[in-house]
Amino acid sequence: MKIQTIQTTPFDDQKPGTSGLRKKVKVFQQPHYLENFVQSIFDTLLDDDGLPSGAVLTIGGDGRYHNRDAIQTIIKMAAANGFTRVLVGQAGILSTPAVSHLIRKYKTFGGMVLSASHNQGGVNGDFGIKYNISNGGPAPEKITDTIFAKSKVIAIYKIAELPKIDIDTVGEIAFDGVIQNTKFVVQVINAVDDYADLMQTLFDFPAIKSLLASGFKMKFDAMHAVTGPYAQEIFVNRLGAPANSLMNCIPSEDFGGGHPDPNLTYAEDLVNIMFAGEAALDFGAASDGDGDRNMILGKNFFVTPSDSLAVLAANATLVPAYKQGIAGVARSMPTSGAADRVAAKLNIPCYETPTGWKFFGNLMDAGKVTLCGEESFGTSSSHVREKDGLWAVLFWLNILAQKNVENGIVSVEKILMSHWLEYGRNVYSRHDYEAIPTEAANLVIAHIKAQFTSLVGQSFGTYIVKTCDDFSYHDPIDGSISHNQGTRILFEDGSRIIFRLSGTGTEGATLRIYLEAFEPDSTKHHLDAQVALAKMIDIALQISQLKERTGRLAPTVIT
Repeated sequence: MKIQTIQTTPFDDQKPGTSGLRKKVKVFQQPHYLENFVQSIFDTLLDDDGLPSGAVLTIGGDGRYHNRDAIQTIIKMAAANGFTRVLVGQAGILSTPAVSHLIRKYKTFGGMVLSASHNQGGVNGDFGIKYNISNGGPAPEKITDTIFAKSKVIAIYKIAELPKIDIDTVGEIAFDGVIQNTKFVVQVINAVDDYADLMQTLFDFPAIKSLLASGFKMKFDAMHAVTGPYAQEIFVNRLGAPANSLMNCIPSEDFGGGHPDPNLTYAEDLVNIMFAGEAALDFGAASDGDGDRNMILGKNFFVTPSDSLAVLAANATLVPAYKQGIAGVARSMPTSGAADRVAAKLNIPCYETPTGWKFFGNLMDAGKVTLCGEESFGTSSSHVREKDGLWAVLFWLNILAQKNVENGIVSVEKILMSHWLEYGRNVYSRHDYEAIPTEAANLVIAHIKAQFTSLVGQSFGTYIVKTCDDFSYHDPIDGSISHNQGTRILFEDGSRIIFRLSGTGTEGATLRIYLEAFEPDSTKHHLDAQVALAKMIDIALQISQLKERTGRLAPTVIT
């Protein structure tokens, strides 16, 4: 194998965000751009005593435009940098939770996840890449900071001279290695079976199969993204759901021209099916571009991700994998306190972390928590080190199957109403203002922070400001500290307004406003969240002067 050493110059914009490096496809297509970032990852790994003997790298993505070309490049660079084997998902397809599972199952040295998650795809869309470490989770900040530092001074990258690899056929292809008498092996693996087998060990598939055979009607929307093949294997082939239970299950490089973000705005077709009055189905769910997010719907009913985490925690012992109970729960700071109330009743810890799944990894590795969740439609457990969309869907189906056996027909709405009756309702909503000019978004946050002192003690009707701060997190496992993780306005009664600039977009800035108010009165639990939070919404707009400072009259997305 011949190795080329290519001279290059740094790019100044390769700082990874909460989920790796995301840019427009055209940015990644610039000469040396992808190669520089990949080499910066490898250089970071080589800093720590080099690669172990026989190091294996997992590679896969969500099938979006540019995945195939990027995979060919990464294979050649992995060979040149000392890996002896790469595991590649067939056709380059691997969901993000499947990558995490493969890293853990086969004890690979980590993995490259090629995805921009819920961002749009296609030639004019977004592309992304992140490195997952050997525990299966996203690289922590100390690693991503080093990657960025190396990207700013990179002068060369290494790439092997290899022919184009057939990644559509399962099997192995061997080449002479960098070192004499060694081999470099590209192993193309079935993208679905390992993950589906794992799900079958966690959940009561016979009970779910009986539920689906009982007349219970469901619809799963893969949004033309990576979970389509997984859904076909799990729901249809293994659980016996009719084929018409699935929609948009053929992966597409541009996600069928849609936006693969499972929320009430972008999953409109599924929402129309589930909010069709008496004609609505019993259960609906959707997942995103790379398969790590989920949306749960009942008949004419939407489950917020915050409530979903709380319900899963409260009912975990109904699922075989968690029948002995859970060690603890973790949630991102902007996620509602609904899970906290469950944890308190179960007498288990509940941790509040910054947004970004990597913050949960230390807690799971240390055995502190079993379930984790974010309000941004991500939930999962310690079975992997990523959020997992299909896992959450199966968890809900397992709960419904058990509840129906125990109590007759139990709907998603009834499960939530019963949960709120026991724990109270944390009324919750998120308003996203997408693609705001970055300078304007930064000025909004600065304006809010400038009021921190004067806001304390102010009354807004019945709401009295208790404190204002920027959320910081002290990791209880490794001692690291993360600052500036969200601007918070906290009220005397426990209600909250949080402002946060998202790190997952590639154009302008996304300003998210999180609104939460606790409602113990069961006679008000039926109220629509936007109605129940109307006063909080007014307060948020008054404090931030968002309309005046950005010209934006309404959110892009409300969840």
